[in-house]
Amino acid sequence: MSESAGDGKLEMKQASKEVKESENVAEKYSAMTVSKNSDMSMGELSSAFNAVTTHKPVKKQIQFVEDKQEFSRFPTKAGRRSLSRSISQSSTDSYSSAASYTDSSDDETSPRDKTQVNSKGTSDFCVKNIKQAEFGRREIEIAEQDMSALISLRKRAQGEKPLAGAKIVGCTHITAQTAVLIETLVALGAQCRWTACNIYSTQNEVAAALSEAGVSVFAWKGESEDDFWWCIDRCVNMEGWQPNMILDDGGDLTHWVYKKYPNVFKKIRGIVEESVTGVHRLYQLSKAGKLCVPAMNVNDSVTKQKFDNLYCCRESILDGLKRTTDVMFGGKQVVVCGYGEVGKGCCAALKALGAIVYITEIDPICALQACMDGFRVVKLNEVIRQVDVIITCTGNKNVVTRDQLDRMKNGCIVCNMGHSNTEIDVASLRTPELTWERVRSQVDHVIWPDGKRVVLLAEGRLLNLSCSTVPTFVLSITATTQALALIELYNAPEGRYKQDVYLLPKKMDEYVASLHLPTFDAHLTELSDEQAKYLGLNKNGPFKPNYYRY
Repeated sequence: MSESAGDGKLEMKQASKEVKESENVAEKYSAMTVSKNSDMSMGELSSAFNAVTTHKPVKKQIQFVEDKQEFSRFPTKAGRRSLSRSISQSSTDSYSSAASYTDSSDDETSPRDKTQVNSKGTSDFCVKNIKQAEFGRREIEIAEQDMSALISLRKRAQGEKPLAGAKIVGCTHITAQTAVLIETLVALGAQCRWTACNIYSTQNEVAAALSEAGVSVFAWKGESEDDFWWCIDRCVNMEGWQPNMILDDGGDLTHWVYKKYPNVFKKIRGIVEESVTGVHRLYQLSKAGKLCVPAMNVNDSVTKQKFDNLYCCRESILDGLKRTTDVMFGGKQVVVCGYGEVGKGCCAALKALGAIVYITEIDPICALQACMDGFRVVKLNEVIRQVDVIITCTGNKNVVTRDQLDRMKNGCIVCNMGHSNTEIDVASLRTPELTWERVRSQVDHVIWPDGKRVVLLAEGRLLNLSCSTVPTFVLSITATTQALALIELYNAPEGRYKQDVYLLPKKMDEYVASLHLPTFDAHLTELSDEQAKYLGLNKNGPFKPNYYRY
């Protein structure tokens, strides 16, 4: 019997000694099974169980008497609201991420309808709740401990202020890790205005901490599509402030400035883009002759692609799936669409936990790599009816179509690890014949008329940053690369970079890597003069030609 049910008392009629003894044993057994920290041995468990099951039956029964303080049969108004939110809250409502401080208030007012002021009297921001700043500051401080290379760069360069005069408008995930990057840019002399590249990935308390520190942030977790573009516009369209640098993740900010503020776009000194989707958009602009500013492709830099894309996804794919579905991977059949660096990381993690992994690929080189790594390469239609999990990692659109969603088996989990939310045809699921049921934060059951359910995560948006967190250390590598790219573009002499898309210089890639080696107490071997001459290299690098594939 649970002692915590204080509102209901047990009253017993006069019972025999045998009944009392049975009750005591039952209580001991019940307490043992309920308590997570019970130290009852297996022998005691067996004895208790036998005592209950073998005791001779009695006619007298334990009776429960209603108490005046009995729980109400109907929930209170607040209780109904809470219950309603947990079951049927719409996709655009705000949820706290698994790693975020959760505000217990029932205030669901849109941040756009609030007037908030930080301790300095500034209101040039729009976040969920500025009062969460203290919690956000703690998370940023924790992230700084595992981002020592970026902090080292900050300390080395803040005296020179290489970004003095830079006005950077940024559109990235707003997490504790990106906050360390933003504050590094500020320490190096930049003015920053920031918004989120994903409507679900913002950590509200971190956005509040940045706003409290003086950075104009327009973002909160659970934005609507309209909110998303409104926030981007508020970052760009500020009277008396015009950006001259763009840091983007996905290309939405670049696209918005290019389309709505062409005069501002022409005065931008450089764009730094870190996602495959955004880089693809930049190359399209360049090919069409419409890219009028130099841009840096960080996504394809070695320190981004080979570390963030591979190692980060190798760990965060499991975190996101476990937090949202509690799925056990052993024996599960999983299809990973795309065997680039992200796909490779996901497959390695899933295979290690005993999943049966299939790969879909359009590139024969990546397909051959998958085969040599022990995976079967298939077309999605060949296995669509039998697989338990489908993960997209391509950066393309309509990788999983409505026809394929119709043919999936009951309970199939569908999610995306690419940046864009176009990989899964989610729009085709918003039809009258299908029912959407929100079962927990970022988890929807899409129910067909025959009762079949498909489990859709984060509405097809980026799984790891929408549903979990990512390893801080690997983000330090990417953030350091982004900071150096901004410094390079901003300080480059006129004529060094034309109106095109560039890769980060190899020397910078090597410098970023060298900053992170002390964390592992790693010691590089140095070339002798004779060895350097033999290889035709500078002793201090770069050590590989630009065409080298790591």
